[in-house]
Amino acid sequence: MSVLDTGQRAAAAAMADHLTASLITPPPEHGEDFSPRSLRWRAQSLSKGAAGVAVLHGLRAQHSLADDKPVHAWLTRAARDDLTAGPGAGLWFGAPALAFALHTAAPNSYPGALARLDDAVTHIISTRLEAAHARISAARRPPQAEFDLTRGLTGLGAYLLHRDPDGNLVRQVLTYLVRLTEPVGACDEAGTRAPGWWTSDIPHERDPAFNAGHANLGMAHGIAGPLALLSLAARRGVTIDGQELAIDRICRWLDEWKQRAPAGPWWPERITLDELHTGRPHQDGPRRPSWCYGTPGLARAQQLAGLALGDQARQRAAEDALARCLSDPVQLARITDPALCHGLAGLLATAWYAAADAATSDIAAHLPHLLNTVLTHARTIPAGAQPGLIEGTAGIALTLHTLATGASGDWAACLLVN
Repeated sequence: MSVLDTGQRAAAAAMADHLTASLITPPPEHGEDFSPRSLRWRAQSLSKGAAGVAVLHGLRAQHSLADDKPVHAWLTRAARDDLTAGPGAGLWFGAPALAFALHTAAPNSYPGALARLDDAVTHIISTRLEAAHARISAARRPPQAEFDLTRGLTGLGAYLLHRDPDGNLVRQVLTYLVRLTEPVGACDEAGTRAPGWWTSDIPHERDPAFNAGHANLGMAHGIAGPLALLSLAARRGVTIDGQELAIDRICRWLDEWKQRAPAGPWWPERITLDELHTGRPHQDGPRRPSWCYGTPGLARAQQLAGLALGDQARQRAAEDALARCLSDPVQLARITDPALCHGLAGLLATAWYAAADAATSDIAAHLPHLLNTVLTHARTIPAGAQPGLIEGTAGIALTLHTLATGASGDWAACLLVN
């Protein structure tokens, strides 16, 4: 992509070098504390720990920007303790996170370890698919962790699409996601109809408005994640019966909750039962324009859907929503975290990949300003800041590396933006 000039790419490269230099050596061990609250468990986190840092070093080594010693040091740290392969495991944590890191950062270095990790991931997915289909057949509502990107089958499906797109297991995950989009009956005694992804989980805010469940719209924990995975798979020729219908079903539901404002379209973060009854969100305007919950992630998912379905009107509507969000200084001022998940690097990465697919240059026109904003914030990152990929310094460095080099975005599979 040539929207950035030589000076801008050089500035991105220099900052990527600077941030990476602060992550060469893993920090000291966390002693012998094995309690659930110990920071040692972050080692196997793609989001906050060593597994994510290994991705940064691996991709830089593959581009001959460094040797591979840091890759192996961080992978070794990530695998130091027994890897989580139970209910807490997902794309961002545990055995699947290390499998993603190893396949992305050093795919040819540890074939035996990668094979064992793939066996563990296969077992996790097979077990969860069986439970999910049983839950659907019993007409029960799903927990959010069943299907979301960070812990659920959407994230595990993203790994499969990245690792083994021709395999049967990724199609089994897509089949589950198609079933997820089908109605599961009434969600209250009044017979109110709700989508299949309506969950009974109560968000951490413990707001009583969520006592009857809710629908999450975001990329990290909501229905935009399944939409992005179904669409990315379709674009790569990985398809199953009902996939296009499921994509369309999600898109139409998002259309129902699309809000219009002078600064551009936006979507609420969650929908409660009361909002479902009235058809109106309580949220009075767009919040932080983050990848995880805000307009950028939702717009990218819908752009991918338009591309997958050959629906140019939907594609352009999604691109317009993102471009107008990027044009709104009020929204942009709400985002101050420099990291990927909630912050500026995630906004920049989402816009970068969306611009590459866009029908116009409207999104690309904002990339130089976004890059400069990320660079400004990156200069203030303190020593010892959180190192991880999704929520830490490694993700900022890798985003800048990607813009500087125009490298392929295999790593962005963990965000479902590419």
